Amino acid sequence: MESDTLRRAYDLLFAEIDAGGFAAVPPGDGHLSAEEIVAHLVINDELMIEASEAVLVGSNWADYDLDAVHRPQLAEMVRRCAGFPGLTTAFHATSDRLCSLATCLGAAAGTPVHTHLEEGLELSVDEALPWGRVLDLHGRVHLPMHLAQLRALRP
Repeated sequence: MESDTLRRAYDLLFAEIDAGGFAAVPPGDGHLSAEEIVAHLVINDELMIEASEAVLVGSNWADYDLDAVHRPQLAEMVRRCAGFPGLTTAFHATSDRLCSLATCLGAAAGTPVHTHLEEGLELSVDEALPWGRVLDLHGRVHLPMHLAQLRALRP
């Protein structure tokens, strides 16, 4: 994945976040609120940063398991960031860090990383993939999926 492509995917999300105007999600309906979506993205970036750093230092083992993140972790992230403005700031920081690491990968992008992703029917992975391919999935599938979720929250 080209880091420019990843950055553009993030920029589209930030434009949507900055536009605001998201409707509240009724408790228990199974959908994520705008805050929860951004919290999910921050946590996801943190996991991807850890895996990227492991790949860059030549670790022979790296793991990326987004499926381990559940609603209590999202609620804690929202609390820790003190709501949407803090989440947006955290998301800018994590996306900048991940894009910076992606730029540094070079040949290490081919390093296999055990990856477990399950996001609805759109994205299901449970295998070792070259880390660059995982970043590609993130930029071309995962981030646009959450962009669509945010857009759907507009009344």
